Amino acid sequence: MRQVIHPQMQFGEQDISAIEFDPRSRDDIPQILRGLQYIYTTPELRERVFAILSEVAPASTVEGKNGPADTSTGRPGMEQWKILVLGTLRLGLNADIDRIHELANQHNTLRRLLGHGDWADDTQYNLQTLKDNLRLFTPELLDRINQEVVSAGHALIKKSPQEPLNGRCDSFVVETDVHYPTDINLLFDAMRKTVEVCASFCDEHALTDWRQSAYNIRKLKKLYRHAQRIKHSTAKDEAKREARRDEIKAAHQAYLEQAEDDVRRARDTRMTLMIGCDVLPALLAELDAYIAHAERQIDQIRRRVIFGQTIPHEEKVFSIFEPHTEWISKGKAGVPVELGLRVCVLEDQDRFILHHRVMEKLTDDQVIVAMVKETRTRFPRLASISTDKGFHSRANQRDLAELLDRVVVPKKGKRSAADQAREGDPEFIRLRRQHSAVESAINALEVHGLDRCRDHGIRGFKRYVAMAVVARNIQRLGAILYAQDRAREKRKRGPYKQAA
Repeated sequence: MRQVIHPQMQFGEQDISAIEFDPRSRDDIPQILRGLQYIYTTPELRERVFAILSEVAPASTVEGKNGPADTSTGRPGMEQWKILVLGTLRLGLNADIDRIHELANQHNTLRRLLGHGDWADDTQYNLQTLKDNLRLFTPELLDRINQEVVSAGHALIKKSPQEPLNGRCDSFVVETDVHYPTDINLLFDAMRKTVEVCASFCDEHALTDWRQSAYNIRKLKKLYRHAQRIKHSTAKDEAKREARRDEIKAAHQAYLEQAEDDVRRARDTRMTLMIGCDVLPALLAELDAYIAHAERQIDQIRRRVIFGQTIPHEEKVFSIFEPHTEWISKGKAGVPVELGLRVCVLEDQDRFILHHRVMEKLTDDQVIVAMVKETRTRFPRLASISTDKGFHSRANQRDLAELLDRVVVPKKGKRSAADQAREGDPEFIRLRRQHSAVESAINALEVHGLDRCRDHGIRGFKRYVAMAVVARNIQRLGAILYAQDRAREKRKRGPYKQAA
């Protein structure tokens, strides 16, 4: 049984609308909490957001064996309002779960926003509880919450419903939490997990196949380190260089032979588990995945080192734990390569992020039309878009012109007379000059969580990015409220007190 928030205030609890924040504070936490307070204290907005939050539940409670489950029964789960507050704070502060755990238990203002009293309520959050509940959001639900937050922000600054939105779009790389990949360290990762999973199954079913699993891993690691340390010769003598190449091949061959022997043993163990222990194939899916990773890396190392072949880029995997990771080289100074995924964001002139998209094996010019269509579905007032040259193509220029009143997408390469006339238009120049402000939004996202994704899997990556966008817009909402509060206080003081 879950509730968005407990409907009855407890003894010692302070009403969320009565929480006061220091208007002189320059920290991120008060801005985020002020934005969340506004969501809670604005009746229509709260009703819409709470309706979305009511859908946040574990998959096991959403769909049972006999159809949709009854979510009004069972043990009480963490209230969805608390999940939103802590999830927003996690991404808004670029914090790990341990820091959120500390803040949830010790930060007085945050606890009041969560619905706890000052002294009568000694509720403490467990670390695992936070880990389990902050994963309940889906990217789709977060996208719907983001639409409500942005609409509330537009209403807060008294933007007319007829006033057009001018979008600016760009992409950046969100890194995945992986180490620098080489084919031999990826093979070691796959073999280490293969041996560990096999040993775990053997312990569970009283088999002795991998009783020396720790020794097997150390033996393989010794061969891996030897292959890693050996370097190509820089000698000018061809005979010495050839001798060193032979040493490199011998070191890698010994490493591969040991890995192949362990893979064969792992396959034998798998067969024993299925036939002798009646383990279902579905329970062996993790072991199968690691064996497949190991066999692929063995094949690629042999082709590259032993046979001297070049491995095509599309065959490479850059992490066995985060297989969606891409090798991205954007040509930035001091950043030769980034390991992660591109994320495209579209911001309006009021610095709210209207929409975003995780780009899996896509480039800028392949997503811009879809980005605009999806954004117009959410915000029909989008009237113009500005991008850099990376989003240009003839088809994009044509399709965007049919969707929007103004398209500010500079052309790559040499420009025709028509292109020069289009890009020389004063409105094109004005919007083009304002486009660089999107870099501020990207920097804010990176500083507040999107420098590196801490969640696992492609689903976790998309959830992490969506939560960061929501957190950024809520903080923007809080910053506007802080500015309005300061302006209101300034008017109250009057000109004489201000001069004094």
